[in-house]
Amino acid sequence: MLKLEPRPQPSRAWSYASPVLALAVTVVIGVLLFAALGKDPVRGLQVFFWEPIKSAYAVGELMVKATPLLLIALGLAVCFRSNVWNIGAEGQFVIGAVAGGGVALLADRGTGPWIVPAILVAGVLGGMAWAGLVALLRDRFNASEILVSLMLVYIAVLVLGYLVYGPWKDPMGYNFPQSRSFDAVTRIPRLMQGSRVGIGLLIALAASAALWVFLFRTRAGFALQVGGLAPAAARYAGFSSRKALWTALLVSGGAAGLAGALEVAGPLGQLTPYVPAGYGFAAIIVAFVGRLHPAGMVLSAILMSMFYIGGELAQSRLGLPKALTGVFQGLLLFTLLACDTLVAYRLRWVRHALPQRAVAHAPPAGSPPVPAAVPSSEGAR
Repeated sequence: MLKLEPRPQPSRAWSYASPVLALAVTVVIGVLLFAALGKDPVRGLQVFFWEPIKSAYAVGELMVKATPLLLIALGLAVCFRSNVWNIGAEGQFVIGAVAGGGVALLADRGTGPWIVPAILVAGVLGGMAWAGLVALLRDRFNASEILVSLMLVYIAVLVLGYLVYGPWKDPMGYNFPQSRSFDAVTRIPRLMQGSRVGIGLLIALAASAALWVFLFRTRAGFALQVGGLAPAAARYAGFSSRKALWTALLVSGGAAGLAGALEVAGPLGQLTPYVPAGYGFAAIIVAFVGRLHPAGMVLSAILMSMFYIGGELAQSRLGLPKALTGVFQGLLLFTLLACDTLVAYRLRWVRHALPQRAVAHAPPAGSPPVPAAVPSSEGAR
């Protein structure tokens, strides 16, 4: 039988091979799922893994989806490496979009190109302020950052809904809950004609390089990681856990807010109730599939954006529900968690011998019977 045996030390090879194995298992389960739904599995895999990269325009759309996922995942990696569990990046993304959209709505005919940096800065500050609430409650009242950040997601969505249904609603929008379309001067510059890819992609790649330098080449990054791995050692070394908490959450919130501002001032071009697209939650999977490493998260963000686009194409071309995107994302996460067992454990085939039963031998014929045990007088006492 197979048995899990603890390794003397975690396997470095499996720490990198585990995401690949998890993806392979996800694909196999996806094939079975397509077959169970009565769809051609080959066509289903083609929709998810070939259609998003078959043309230059398709690759551009893939990068549009990957940009916010990568930015949010980079910020979450800072939190997770410092043992701060920010689960509410979706709310910080929404507030960043609201702050950036509010600045964009101030533009008029005399506004210059300076409005674009102002929109991005507003998005960063909005996300940092929303994450700062989490840090404040954790720092002052020892509230769980998991619950606080998650509950703030729903408050952020309500704030967005209030604005697009109320004071920011477009009076010429036929009563639809949306703001007016942003002026052309506020739009994020695009990298090429005929594609929606904007400078946000370059910002995300630059942020990946900056995070690598911060984590692995600076004292502050080292202090964050030590605080996450060994809090007692961090205190002994003089590293401030309070500073690490605030730094991690503000960096994470700022990255999510920047992604929100890039989204509304780029592909969307206005504020709508559909700004929260689940990027903040999907970025958690991106961070862990990428092993909390900037280079790994670039690849996992592309993979996750494939799931987004593949789910949309499966809905329109195969007649499958849109929830299939979430199914594939969940499958990838759970298979990754299962495959990560091989990092600390190894499988061994153990052959157990059948236990030998004791056979009671009868006394030979004619032998006197064995007397029963009689309790001694001391035992009786």
